[in-house]
Amino acid sequence: MNKIPSKSDENFQETFLKLLTSETGSYIIKRICQAILTLLLASILSFIIIQLAPGDYVDTLKQNPKISPERIEELKEQFGLNRSWAEQYFLWLWQIFTKGDFGTSFIYQRSVSLLISERVSATLLLAFSSLFLTWAIAIPLGIIAAVKQNNLTDRCLRIISYIGQGFPSFITALLLLIFAQITTPLFPVGGMTSINHTDLSWFGKILDISWHMILPTLALSITSFASLQRITRGELLDVLRQDYIQTARAKGLPENKVIYVHALRNAINPLITLLGFELASLLSGAFTAEFFFNWPGLGRLTLQAVQAQDLYLLMASLVVGSVLLVLGNLIADILLKVADPRIRFENLN
Repeated sequence: MNKIPSKSDENFQETFLKLLTSETGSYIIKRICQAILTLLLASILSFIIIQLAPGDYVDTLKQNPKISPERIEELKEQFGLNRSWAEQYFLWLWQIFTKGDFGTSFIYQRSVSLLISERVSATLLLAFSSLFLTWAIAIPLGIIAAVKQNNLTDRCLRIISYIGQGFPSFITALLLLIFAQITTPLFPVGGMTSINHTDLSWFGKILDISWHMILPTLALSITSFASLQRITRGELLDVLRQDYIQTARAKGLPENKVIYVHALRNAINPLITLLGFELASLLSGAFTAEFFFNWPGLGRLTLQAVQAQDLYLLMASLVVGSVLLVLGNLIADILLKVADPRIRFENLN
């Protein structure tokens, strides 16, 4: 007997169809289709650039006299390196679509998908913690600098932002490492966990990871914080000069309401737009922080793949980075619509 759909099932289907046909649903579907094409083109470009590099993984093994030429040919056959570029790419792409398999790592002899899944969470943890810290500090300081324009507070904050922007992330990481050595054992200088991490309680494990995150998160946040603070100050100053702000003040509205209700709501839109690009820049910066602080994330894995010319591991790492960039931009567009309902999605394309 056929099961009669319940009223709750019908309501769910109706709600789902309304969501798909709504402006937000249509926009998300459109962006997903665009993202698939973007990722395809990005993977092709990345594959060509990797292949243009001299040699391959097997060429490094030829320098080892213990490995026979026959074994070299077997490895080429195993990894598909004896095929043409087009064959290698389309076979790799076909595996992804049919099996969800990104291939096998040359150096680890393990599934690339498993390697990525083991490392990407550590990188995202570092990136999102830095993103939260950056926005939690930079936005309030940018508002203070704009409200107290040209005062001593504003000048001090501008000097701090100039210094922060002037230091590359690797210089900041080196200085923090020196600071950690001077203050040892106050801060750990490497790794994600302590030696006794497995013996700790669940709360102790959280504290242990948080303790190890302090320095790499700071190294990742300083440059982004300085840039975001300056942008917040500039955007808020532009809004505060608008006629409707002067009108609100003339009506006798409290200054806090003028700033936080009227001015900040309009100044925040460009900052939300930057959110998607901020995520991508944090991921690239996380690679530097991971290298200096021995953080077991995607950055170190990608660096090893580049050095060993591990084709499939490197391709998967680049695809993950592209996915996060596209996803970050999509989230930023949706948040922009939520923050300002007057904005229409077709104007964001």
